Amino acid sequence: MKKGKQVSDDHEPPSYQEATGFEEMQAQFSWDDKVIRRTFIRKVYAILMVQLLVTVTIVSLFTFCAPVKYFIQTHPGLYMASYLMFFATYIALSCCGDLRRQFPWNIVLLVLFTLSMAFMMGFVSSFYNTKSVTLCLGITALVCLSVTIFSFQSKVDVTSCQGVLFSLCVVMLLCSLTLSIVVPFGYVPWLHAIYAVIGAILFTVFLAFDTQMLLGNKRYAISPEEYIFATLSLYLDIIYLFSFLLQIMGGGHD
Repeated sequence: MKKGKQVSDDHEPPSYQEATGFEEMQAQFSWDDKVIRRTFIRKVYAILMVQLLVTVTIVSLFTFCAPVKYFIQTHPGLYMASYLMFFATYIALSCCGDLRRQFPWNIVLLVLFTLSMAFMMGFVSSFYNTKSVTLCLGITALVCLSVTIFSFQSKVDVTSCQGVLFSLCVVMLLCSLTLSIVVPFGYVPWLHAIYAVIGAILFTVFLAFDTQMLLGNKRYAISPEEYIFATLSLYLDIIYLFSFLLQIMGGGHD
């Protein structure tokens, strides 16, 4: 009987995992996902570095070159034109999913978006002295580096903190509404400073949120197909962080 039982055990049919090679396939898919995610991260950061380089170049030109600075400040219509281009390209890239995945239109729109945003930031920066702009650029770079290292190393899941982000957005909305009511009756420096500080904190958290979404190692992740949207999100986080820091250093107007 024992011998017969041993024979029957030796001739048991293979399990589903053994027959289909499911475990090997799962390991292969996991490896492929990691490769795709790393390629996606490199692509996003490569595009982002180009965007930031163009932005810093334009901001520096508008801030340190006196003739360009004077021309920009005396032609505010250029700012309005760049704002309209920024708004149109942002709507196209953020709302039209098929368009931002369609090459080369997604790249063309991203280039126009970057140039318009860089022009707007250059126009705003031209009204501050060079020390304020340089200081804000340095602080922004340090904050971005720190947040990136935190997002890569920390086990804290910022992608699950939508409630905190929503609360900060509501506080910012209330501050902006208060400013819009109070400013016509007189400028209130401390209220504007609070608004700028909350904005800087909010977009620092957003930068960590979008970085972890890019990495894909937390609860929520962004699809590798959405490299344009991921780049757009990180770029806007950094630009808004810089603009709020510039408002905090608002005592340095020319």
